[in-house]
Amino acid sequence: MWATITRPFAWLMVWLYEFTGNYGLAVIFFALAVNLILTPFMAKSKKAMMRTSRLQPEMQEIQRRHEGNPQKLNQEMQKLYQEAGANPMSGCLWSLIPFPILIALYSVVRQPLTRMMFVASDFVTRLQEFFVGQGLYTVPERVNAYFEIELAKLSHEHWDLVQQGLSNLDPNFIDLDFSFIGLNLGDQPRWNFFLNTDWSDASVWLPALGLFLIPFVSAFLSWVSMKVSNAANPTADAQTQASMKGMNLMMPLMSIWLCFIMPAAMGIYWIANSIFGMARDFILTKIYKKQLDKEDAERIARRSAREKEIEAKRLETERLRAEGKTEKNANTSKKKIQANEKQKSDERKAAAEKAERAARRERLGIKEAEKPASQVGNRRYARGRAYVPDRFTNPEAAEAATLAAAEESAFAEAIDETVEDDVPAVPAPEAAAGQDE
Repeated sequence: MWATITRPFAWLMVWLYEFTGNYGLAVIFFALAVNLILTPFMAKSKKAMMRTSRLQPEMQEIQRRHEGNPQKLNQEMQKLYQEAGANPMSGCLWSLIPFPILIALYSVVRQPLTRMMFVASDFVTRLQEFFVGQGLYTVPERVNAYFEIELAKLSHEHWDLVQQGLSNLDPNFIDLDFSFIGLNLGDQPRWNFFLNTDWSDASVWLPALGLFLIPFVSAFLSWVSMKVSNAANPTADAQTQASMKGMNLMMPLMSIWLCFIMPAAMGIYWIANSIFGMARDFILTKIYKKQLDKEDAERIARRSAREKEIEAKRLETERLRAEGKTEKNANTSKKKIQANEKQKSDERKAAAEKAERAARRERLGIKEAEKPASQVGNRRYARGRAYVPDRFTNPEAAEAATLAAAEESAFAEAIDETVEDDVPAVPAPEAAAGQDE
């Protein structure tokens, strides 16, 4: 089963090795091929993440407006996602694709004979017995996960001897050279190489130093790649920022550990993959920034037009109602008609009382306090203490205006005592008598 999954990756590695004649270049081109194949999927993930990050200001506004009402909050969030065409989960799903490929590549690198060349297992046994008989290999007492790499290196170093000493060579068996810029990519980097190396011989300590540096270069580029990606997709959520900060530190550290326990070829792959990934991320960010700017402008224009249309209908309805030109429903009950007439009477009485109070304040020289844009009736902050009317039509100044509104209303009273409730209370007899006097 697993051999079937790894076969395409093995074919690609063998073809790249035969094409370039160099194992390190084959690994680098393998990383390039993987990035090109995954570009359509990663592009979809990138666009989804960028689209979701752009909704952060509107999401925060919805959270402030519907705090304490999770049902309404979820409804408004779903409405926002649907309007913007965003799916917060789609950016995560596609990012998981590289992990199976990484596992398959590790299998190919770790077992170059059976997983990369697909030679028969009995041939691997004969090859091991041949090198044992020649005194070139000793079977370890404990299981060695990388014994096929050792056999492949011995085969390259003694290729002529293998061809002469072994009959019926497997047709898939090739001369595999792990060397790359003076390094043996089949070896594992050693963190303590400096304790037992010959510093007088550059041919000994220089390759060991190069292998030692691979994990740290890989970790550094992994960290830079995540920083670049996060900078292109900022998030204002404090909890998300904290988790991303921890991941940005944990992933490079894990990369260092993995590179020290795996063949150096895996470190070269991670280095190349990080470089190609940053280039891809840079290009996709430039492309999708222009597209999303255009989409956001169109979405804001549609919303503004819809709000203007609703407001125009409301004003027209109020005008017709004031002129008595609104159509009455013939099926309306007598009780409901009486309730509507009573409400209109109460509204007229409240308006008259409000006008009288205003005239009285004007005669006494009392200046009426300015009403905030969020006021509805006598509730000064019914739409929220940080409400900004043009937050969507003027997003550039929305953040500063929201902070200013929140600071101005922080310690202000929530009820405007100069404005009566929508349905005025019936005055007490004593109060009425006082007014008559």
